[in-house]
Amino acid sequence: MQVSVENVGKLERKLTVKIPADRLENRVSERLAEMGRTVRLKGFRPGKVPSNVIKQRFGAQVRGEVLSDLIGSSLGEAFEQEKLRPVAQPSVDTTGEAEDGHISYTATFEIMPELPEVDVSSIELEKPTAEVTDADVDSMIETLRLQRRSFDPVERASEAGDFVMFDYDAQADDYRFPEEGQERAGSVIGGGTLFEALDEALTGHKAGESFTKDIAFPEDFGNAQLAGKTATVNLSIAKVQAPNLPEIDDAFAKAFGIADGTVETLRKEVRANLDRELKAALAGRLKNQVAEKLAEMHDDIDVPKVMIDGEASGMVRSQLPEGQEPTAEMLAAAEPMARKRVIAALLLGEIARREEIKVDHKRVAETLSAIASTYEEPERVVELYSGDPQLMQGLHNRVLEDQVAAWVAENAKTTEKELSFDEVMKPQRG
Repeated sequence: MQVSVENVGKLERKLTVKIPADRLENRVSERLAEMGRTVRLKGFRPGKVPSNVIKQRFGAQVRGEVLSDLIGSSLGEAFEQEKLRPVAQPSVDTTGEAEDGHISYTATFEIMPELPEVDVSSIELEKPTAEVTDADVDSMIETLRLQRRSFDPVERASEAGDFVMFDYDAQADDYRFPEEGQERAGSVIGGGTLFEALDEALTGHKAGESFTKDIAFPEDFGNAQLAGKTATVNLSIAKVQAPNLPEIDDAFAKAFGIADGTVETLRKEVRANLDRELKAALAGRLKNQVAEKLAEMHDDIDVPKVMIDGEASGMVRSQLPEGQEPTAEMLAAAEPMARKRVIAALLLGEIARREEIKVDHKRVAETLSAIASTYEEPERVVELYSGDPQLMQGLHNRVLEDQVAAWVAENAKTTEKELSFDEVMKPQRG
């Protein structure tokens, strides 16, 4: 096998590989001979199909498969021989035809950049710390009560927390919504479904009341014709229902799958879940801070374009509805942040390699448990991850980066900053 390498950019390489043609032809012949012993064709007994028929029917297919296998195996040999570290699958070009006794192909790819040795001792970090309090447990149980609430009709005027069903139409300049009649909607006042001005308009009215209000719609309102405008809104209250919250008792605990059905055990379960969430959030905050500092220190690193493109695409797609493709403008706008993220990821990986930091499998299990605990059926989430190598690899990478960030914090100029549970979690959840 003959190998030559050409630099076609700072990180881009073009590898030309020549394989002896007889190496290919011999393997094709061997594969066709194997097929001749097992293939079944109409009109022939098993194992008695003439070799020329096998070659005519399957020769091109087998040759393509063998060539693909040879390219794959020889590429690995060539990378090792030339000490190259590609960052993605190479783009391969070949005619597949023999010339001067060889079959040649070219592989174009980007390689891992040379990374500097990072001196973390000069990095200044503020490590967030927090703990779950009884008040945090109370707040979460109150949230669980709200999730299990029912609503009962009332004759009084509506107030915060009530569910209000109403009909409405809105007129802004020459635009009316809907074009005819009224639209029906319903929402819990103060529940965050509607915007504040509409919540205020619906407060203090009984079922059967009709009235008109001038309401300022927010800039980000879903209807572009009303967004950022003040509209005249006609409202008719169809129904007012007051919330009925369940008592915090054994029946309430059992509704959440608590085996012994006691409130005390429910509180323990809630605290354990909050502890897991908080631990993951604190690790995430620390990692983000470390990543930002590393990217700032080494913003001049040459970064493979394929990695930036992949990161930018992932960032944009995560913000788009499923099935919608990102535009070139969206991807271009995401590139600067994507570049910083790639630099940080590369440096975190390099620190892990140089300091021989290995992934902690116990921590992987804890992190998966924390992720699963946020879903109604945690066991199904665990099964999903366990059965998907790609998801598990992503989880391993995440945990390893958390471990590296913790190592950096131990070796940098780090001070602790105490926060409340809400201060840590609300930005994460938002």
